Amino acid sequence: MNRANLKNKLSVLALSMFRKDFFGIYHGSISAKTETNRFVINTKEAIFDALDDMSMIELYFKKDYRWNQASIDASIHYSIYSQISEAKFICFSMPQFTTAYSLHHDNIIPKDYFGHTEIGAIDVIDPKQFDDWYDRADSEIAYYLQTNKTNIMVIRGYGVYAYSRDIHEMAKRLAILEKSCRLLMLDNSQTNIDLD
Repeated sequence: MNRANLKNKLSVLALSMFRKDFFGIYHGSISAKTETNRFVINTKEAIFDALDDMSMIELYFKKDYRWNQASIDASIHYSIYSQISEAKFICFSMPQFTTAYSLHHDNIIPKDYFGHTEIGAIDVIDPKQFDDWYDRADSEIAYYLQTNKTNIMVIRGYGVYAYSRDIHEMAKRLAILEKSCRLLMLDNSQTNIDLD
């Protein structure tokens, strides 16, 4: 796949995720590995509310001046790509229902059919303190994904990291997870109403 087509694919998915409130203005990141030592990622100025493949930048694994323009999450994406060979696409998003559900639960156990069959139970990881989270995130996220043999990680109050060999499969899993968490929250609110 040529780089222009790849950047366009990432832009289309980013716009869709923005419209679904998975990304915010200047918040979130999406990338694709282009070679063994390179990847394309959104810039730190990416707004995500329009099709704009100019908001993507290609980085080498060896840091240079381009890293200053890249997303704040670039070092996390680099760490995942360098440690997990199956990672072809990576996304960091903050879907509102998944993130909200993570605030008060240690794991996500979908009760709906698609969540149960496609995702299953997912542990919620507590980053402990947010003060030094970005100093630790690149190593802790890649380590967790690699050692737990999972391609999705929910981090309490922070968001979701996911990777895949297929961009559509990654997007599908994130959408199913978000829908499952929304249903769990609605079910929980209904239970609370019934108890009153």
